[in-house]
Amino acid sequence: MSVGTPEPSRGRKRANGEGHIRQRRDGRYEAQVFVSTADGGRKRVSVYGKSWDDCHDELIKLQDQERRGIPAVTTTMTVGEYMTYWLREIAEPGIRRTTYTTYEGAVRLHIVPGIGRRKLKALQAAHIRTWLNGLGKVCQCCAQGKDEARKVPRCCAKPRPACCRDHLSSPSIRHLLRVLRAALQAAVDEDLLTRNAARQVRLRGSDKRKERAFTAAEARQLLGAAREHRLYALWAVALAVGLRRGEALGLRWADVDLAGRRLTVRQALHRVDGALRLEDVKTDASAATIPLPRPLVAVLTEHRTRQLEERSEAGKDWQDTGLVFTTKLGGPIEPRNVNRMFATLCERAKVRPVRVHDLRHSCATLLFTMGVDAATVQRVLRHSSLAVTTGTYLEVIERVQRDAVDKMDAFFPADDDSEEA
Repeated sequence: MSVGTPEPSRGRKRANGEGHIRQRRDGRYEAQVFVSTADGGRKRVSVYGKSWDDCHDELIKLQDQERRGIPAVTTTMTVGEYMTYWLREIAEPGIRRTTYTTYEGAVRLHIVPGIGRRKLKALQAAHIRTWLNGLGKVCQCCAQGKDEARKVPRCCAKPRPACCRDHLSSPSIRHLLRVLRAALQAAVDEDLLTRNAARQVRLRGSDKRKERAFTAAEARQLLGAAREHRLYALWAVALAVGLRRGEALGLRWADVDLAGRRLTVRQALHRVDGALRLEDVKTDASAATIPLPRPLVAVLTEHRTRQLEERSEAGKDWQDTGLVFTTKLGGPIEPRNVNRMFATLCERAKVRPVRVHDLRHSCATLLFTMGVDAATVQRVLRHSSLAVTTGTYLEVIERVQRDAVDKMDAFFPADDDSEEA
């Protein structure tokens, strides 16, 4: 051992897992220690250093990760093994269950099948880019065998297969990249990786979804066509006060004050882990009391009367959920069925086919065009900050501002090209 190199104490026996440092024939120092792996097992790994001190520092770092419950990244650890650990230990305890469900689906259906076998330490931006670029060309129905679970064979499972070309959209692919970035950044933060390869990947187009909203004329046309629909009040609430789909379906009569013209958003209905559940709203700011416009009070009053009639007709079969929007037997409404009903409604109203969530964007756009200030729109939509509101609807705000500035034309005389004789 070279002069000045500290040596470990020889007066005691090393504890199990403490590690052992020795000098190799090539002059480097090596330490071996048993650590936990992502799959919950134990494995002996080695760390190296040019000096005893360097090797000891690496050993201490590994032992510190072990004490914190962080799995060791070995040369054999795959992306799939790490993603499993990330979902279980990092993502699931810290996010809403509905968000976790989308993350789990992204990992299970796309990330693991696509790059799960690659070694975590060897993952490069080129690997990620090639995988993402290929996703848009692969039919997901074929890749995931969706037809196998269907009672009635479609496309791939027909006697004469016919590909339905169920390709992932650009927003879906960008979502996968965001999930992978978050997972790899956690690995960097825990000193499992030195860099986040996913941050080096850029996809075509913007990560920001272009919001689609109804014009005032389209909104009136939609509500006119929905007037006789038993869930007319649902579409009216979503459009008038910008409730999210889950928030509207989770709204209870106990949270609606028709006399005081206000409602309180406390919970949302989602399908989670195969069952319909009432969950906390998206953020702390989402839980708030919203004023109701007078016409909406009349709509909800009429809806309440119709629901009481349905309750009387159902008799003992009625499910007393206390929800504002229910099935004809009082049960919660399947969110996917709302999507189908809304698509049919848009077709009947002869308006652009948009998502149910775009009724929320329509609410914001219509408020801005009516001259409502951004701070008020923020409170109605219950965004976490004013920056979220202005950032999301920047194009709408700029358009309204241009229209307002154009009105200054009234103060200027019209150009007169005629010359006085």
